[in-house]
Amino acid sequence: MTATADVTDVEAVVRRDAALLEGDLAEFLGSLTLPGSSVRAAALRRALYEPVAEAVGSKVGQEALPPVAGGHQAPLRPSMVYWAYRNYRGFPGGDEAEASSADLAAIRRAAVAVRVLLKAAVALDDIQDGSAVRYGEPALHVGQGVPVALNTGCWLITAALRHAADPAVVDSLLEAVGEGFMGQALDLSTRSADTRAELTAAPHVDRVAFWEETAAHKTGTLFWMPLHAALAALRVVEDEQRTLDEAMRQLGLASQLFNDLTDFLPEFGGARTHEDYDGLGNRVVLELLDAPEGAELTAEDLKSYVLGHPKLEATLLTLSAEAVALKHAAKEAVHGVCRSDRSAEYFDVTIERKGHLIDRLHETVRRRSGV
Repeated sequence: MTATADVTDVEAVVRRDAALLEGDLAEFLGSLTLPGSSVRAAALRRALYEPVAEAVGSKVGQEALPPVAGGHQAPLRPSMVYWAYRNYRGFPGGDEAEASSADLAAIRRAAVAVRVLLKAAVALDDIQDGSAVRYGEPALHVGQGVPVALNTGCWLITAALRHAADPAVVDSLLEAVGEGFMGQALDLSTRSADTRAELTAAPHVDRVAFWEETAAHKTGTLFWMPLHAALAALRVVEDEQRTLDEAMRQLGLASQLFNDLTDFLPEFGGARTHEDYDGLGNRVVLELLDAPEGAELTAEDLKSYVLGHPKLEATLLTLSAEAVALKHAAKEAVHGVCRSDRSAEYFDVTIERKGHLIDRLHETVRRRSGV
């Protein structure tokens, strides 16, 4: 089989798995309907189930695999849960036999639980960050109000854990939820006067270490959570997990660098460019934070200070290159534990949802810098 045929074959499996997940998500949402027209049923539909459907449903801007002629027309997004399944249980029609129905059932439930948890994180994160837009649409709390959105996000966490069912998978997801909340706490702390003062006074190496710890908890968790859930579902316990954990940490750091850098690049940040100055969680700001001791660090002061800094462009170039390097290092590490070339291709298709944007961002900064 030629290389082109291999890619086509792998993409077909990715699409099939992604469509299966979308179908399972639709079934999950369909199970939330209440019979009858009682006041209670109507109230729950308005205040819980409709907001849940809005939070979990496919959003504009998330499409990873464009529709093909005669194929699935809904946005399809590959899942790391299914990559692990294919890596450890094989591909259909390949040298390795299709996994047992019990394995696939556990993976399907785990994949839904992971997606629901990710949507819960989005709903809660948008409230905490005051984000009005998500994926080009109004954030959940904008349309539904903060109380309903907060309740929806919390309920989704419990629903996801209940849906996972498998105790090992639930334990894995609980760990991820705790890590994510810890990352959020670190990020939120950068808005407090005490933490801002401590970061301002800290040496550069300590500021970077703080950022990395925050990003590993907050963003890295979103990458390793699907893998941990899948490995738990498949009862995979081996040294390779440490390699995968480190690779996911690197992808998390690369992703967070991308997010931080877009605040300085209208080509990527859009309407939100130059808005994230209410805290000191942005890596670019931390890199340039050499203001005199005792200087006021209001959002407007920081904005003027950073945008006028003579090292801003050089810092953007250095950090965008770091993001690319982290992404490539993660890919190489994962390829080292892939059971087949098909598995490596599946992984690449999955992470390049954001990976290609990281590369594009670096090229954009290089052109701006004249490099």
